[in-house]
Amino acid sequence: MKGKVYIQGCAAISPQESFSGSFVPQPVLAEDNILRAKEPDYKAFIAPNNLRRMSRMLKMGLTAALQCLQNAGITVPDAIITGTGRGSLQDTERFLHDIRQYAEAALNPTPFIQSTYNSVNGLIALQQQCTRYNNTFVHRGFSFEHAVLDSLMLLQEGNAANVLTGGFDEITKEHFYIKSRIGYWKTDQTQPADLFSSNTPGALAGEGAVFFVLGTTPANISLEGIKMMYKPTQESLGRSLETFLSQHQLTPADIHLLVTGQSGDSNHDHWYQYLQQTYFPSTASTPFKHLCGEYDTAGAFAMWMAVQQMQQPQLKHVLIYNQFFGEQHTFILLGR
Repeated sequence: MKGKVYIQGCAAISPQESFSGSFVPQPVLAEDNILRAKEPDYKAFIAPNNLRRMSRMLKMGLTAALQCLQNAGITVPDAIITGTGRGSLQDTERFLHDIRQYAEAALNPTPFIQSTYNSVNGLIALQQQCTRYNNTFVHRGFSFEHAVLDSLMLLQEGNAANVLTGGFDEITKEHFYIKSRIGYWKTDQTQPADLFSSNTPGALAGEGAVFFVLGTTPANISLEGIKMMYKPTQESLGRSLETFLSQHQLTPADIHLLVTGQSGDSNHDHWYQYLQQTYFPSTASTPFKHLCGEYDTAGAFAMWMAVQQMQQPQLKHVLIYNQFFGEQHTFILLGR
């Protein structure tokens, strides 16, 4: 595989005003420990008669994808590749409730059809009349990362000139409750401003839909590479970092900004502390999960945020490090 891959456009719907391109440094939680997405006006992207039949996740995914294509100046991509950890939870829950309520008779098939993991991909393809390569990865904390890896291989092997790549997940009250039973979320309400000083188990729940157009046409920011590790030790994590950077002729000293997935979770934030203290003691760093919350494809928001940060010309190399509840660990390297 050879040839550079560039980020030609991106768009994000998140708990930030990211769709319009702005940040709220310290968002305030109104209820629970959930950072809910700030949804845009969908009418500019979706016809009203279709809008009322679509679930929240479908609207978020389709709108973020269409805005991304528009930002990149592309109508029909050569491929659509996404990752999701949970798909459309709202539709899944609705269908399961209907099974119980109607005793498995006279069921409305629409929630079932829209609950499948690849429903967002299919909707984007139908909207843009894209009959080319279309794939959805569902691998928990590696979902978006596998979509990025597949996109890189497709582009570097010469099988596409541009790829629409994205990650999306939503949170519902029922899913929040289920995961709270196994310690995913903080038990006491914790505001984002207090997240990193809380020193308590659990994270803030989040959600979002983030898309990128990756292509071989030169642009300001390049996607240099990605590395995934499953349940590493601290030592093997460090060795993987050294190998990953050396493959790109870099050392930790060459990284100008480190974007970390710290979530205020006392069970897992030690991974970030180890990496920063051992390899990046004097490197500028910034967390991102106080802005978007924790979810399977939060790495997509981290990459979007890194792209925004790289509007500063002095940032030549940005490294993203994220881990999902101690199991899935990922490095993503961006360059100028």
